[in-house]
Amino acid sequence: MKIKSKKNILWFKEITKKDVALVGGKNASLGEMYSNLKRKGVNIPNGFALTSSAYWYYLKYNKIDKELKKIFNDFNPDSIKSLEKTGKKSRELILKSDFPEDLKKEIVSFYRKISKEYGTENISVAVRSSATAEDLPTASFAGQHETFLNIKKEKNLLYATKQCLASLFNDRAIAYREEKKFNHFKIALSVGVQKMIRSDVGSAGVIFTLDTETGFQNVVLINSIFGVGEMIVKGKITPDQFYVFKPTLKSGFKPIIVKNLGRKNKKYIYKEPFGLKETSVSQKDQFRFSLTDEEVLILAKWACIIEDYYKFPQDIEWAKDGQTGELYIVQSRPETVHSLKQNHFYEEYLVKTSQEPILTGIAVGNKIGSGKVRIINDISKISEFQKGEVLVTRMTDPDWVPIMRMASAIITDEGGKTAHAAIISRELGLPCIVGSRNATKKLKNGRIITVDCSQGLSGRVFEGKIDYKIQRYDVEKLPKLKTKIMVNVGTPEIAFKSSFLPVEGVGLAREEFIINEKIRIHPMALLNFDKLKDNKLKKKIEEITIEHKNKKDFFIKELAEGISQIAAAFWPKPVIVRFSDFKTNEYRNLIGGYLYEPKEENPMMGWRGASRYYDPNFKQAFLMECEAIKRTREIFGLKNVSVMVPFCRTPEEGKKVMDLIQKSGLKNKNDGLKVYVMCEIPSNVILAEKFLEIFDGMSIGSNDLTQLVMGVDRDNAYIQKITDERNEAVKECLSRVIKICREKKKYCGICGQAPSDFPEFAEFLVKEGIESISLNPDTVIKTILALGKKKK
Repeated sequence: MKIKSKKNILWFKEITKKDVALVGGKNASLGEMYSNLKRKGVNIPNGFALTSSAYWYYLKYNKIDKELKKIFNDFNPDSIKSLEKTGKKSRELILKSDFPEDLKKEIVSFYRKISKEYGTENISVAVRSSATAEDLPTASFAGQHETFLNIKKEKNLLYATKQCLASLFNDRAIAYREEKKFNHFKIALSVGVQKMIRSDVGSAGVIFTLDTETGFQNVVLINSIFGVGEMIVKGKITPDQFYVFKPTLKSGFKPIIVKNLGRKNKKYIYKEPFGLKETSVSQKDQFRFSLTDEEVLILAKWACIIEDYYKFPQDIEWAKDGQTGELYIVQSRPETVHSLKQNHFYEEYLVKTSQEPILTGIAVGNKIGSGKVRIINDISKISEFQKGEVLVTRMTDPDWVPIMRMASAIITDEGGKTAHAAIISRELGLPCIVGSRNATKKLKNGRIITVDCSQGLSGRVFEGKIDYKIQRYDVEKLPKLKTKIMVNVGTPEIAFKSSFLPVEGVGLAREEFIINEKIRIHPMALLNFDKLKDNKLKKKIEEITIEHKNKKDFFIKELAEGISQIAAAFWPKPVIVRFSDFKTNEYRNLIGGYLYEPKEENPMMGWRGASRYYDPNFKQAFLMECEAIKRTREIFGLKNVSVMVPFCRTPEEGKKVMDLIQKSGLKNKNDGLKVYVMCEIPSNVILAEKFLEIFDGMSIGSNDLTQLVMGVDRDNAYIQKITDERNEAVKECLSRVIKICREKKKYCGICGQAPSDFPEFAEFLVKEGIESISLNPDTVIKTILALGKKKK
């Protein structure tokens, strides 16, 4: 019997992962999965592969192996013209040659057998290139060589196979090998021929067994479109996106923690007699997901099986047959971007200059950024903003977030360290200066500036681009503290990145950003959608919630997804989710909010927090928040989530809210859910014992507590100089609360801004015996280092 290494063609069942030198990484993986994972339920279409032996045979038979080397004698890798010339000559040499007759007959014979296996004459197949050095952990070769889809009939298969062989000398493939230092003449091209799945009338896409932005490994990311999956590669459309949380998926839960509807207005379908053509997606299909929840979970389970089998993060292609409804895995390779990265370093920005700043203000974060000034005084002008510019404005609100994400830095005239611009900048890791008072008047559009937030509380703006250096810390070598260090998280998008910080969980997960950015609509407008009389308002809501017939479900599911992203990022560590704490003016800014919100002279001290939850005008909206938490814990399995009630003025209010939480089914004796109360009003301090009879502990909100103890408006930059959380009166309040919580053996943490700003304040809290300090992401390492020094 002919040994495997001498064969020109092998069936998938004959191939294992050890055969990379014979069939390349792509085909070796397909053979390995076909042989070993089908029995575990992973559906993989059959096929065969031309081996490296076939490639070398083709070159020697046509006497072109030596000719190729001659072509490369004059190759200059630093010259684009030389690259183009070398590639073209090499491909032409292969394409004008002929198959040896015996190889040609063997290819046809295998094609006829697979057609017979699937009961179709001239079956449609995918013809894919697989280089013998590709899909290694350090070099994927993805997209370097050719793929041909919907190939039917023997002559078309032979032509596509020859094109694949020639694609070993695509210009991009030659350049890639040069970059990776691979020998052009020691790599062969294997050709995989696989039964084509009718995704042209179904859907297809890509799966990663980690988050591609951050490298977070506890999720499966599934991208999905209608039609053949090649459309994703073209970048012409935005696919549907699903994140599935691996640990609880494996425990039997259904944790689709993110579902984002894409912009799928085009797709690829079969073209006759072969190949693909582009066509439009119907309006109806554009507004529905290309996978059902059940299909998402099946694909996620398969992805976990594949990853567990290979013991390495995977980049997987899948397809759904629209005729049979069956799902298939058609390819898997190692993920090569994040899987080898080290995530245990922290970077600190340091600037040295003798220049005097042209502007100062309150610094947010500890980074440095530079770019051209773009002054925007009105939200209607945000389309003028260009990526990489410095956003300069009076102040921001949630409507500004889309361009804030694009900015290199942010400067505002107004606001303090807990203003909207400050909070969002921290979440996004952007340098930001608030309370500058006159940035919009002093700076000029197009001027290049540097925004420096590396010097503590004082933020500085310099003319031009200033040089700086970055200091790196090894997180694994940081000092160990007795006090738990936790992190504050608002936007779900930064949760995966923040999970790499050395923290014990999330001390404050805010709902407000999720409601502002993901939901955008007032919850009562969703509840009363059918009763709304304003047709323009109804149309706007319908456009946002198009995939949900029940608008209440839209709120619950979107909120649950946002919370779950944060909970999944830090699982199994505790995540404390604060129920919504909008003021009336902020709720009023939501779509439809004007119908349900009164105008208050001082919203900061008005109808907010607990007082809203039991009020007949808001109670149903609060119960929707409870439903979102239930979904997070019971359907997604994220039991590490606990909840927190903000701005609870009296113990009586606390009892009313707790009663509602229990009636919602969220808290029962066997559930284990913890319910905390924010300590941010003097009454919380004075009546701490009574509040602790109702709640499982307290989390100190030092921003509001300082404001209400000292009578200092926290949003007024002008009077910030009078006092702050370090004031003796505030510290006396904190000492009392910490002491009582310890005596009652109840949780006591702090999630306010002060420990992030003032290291000495953090030291005070540690000495008082606080259980946990929750910090903004950008100050976690700094604070640990400062506390570690004091410990010594």
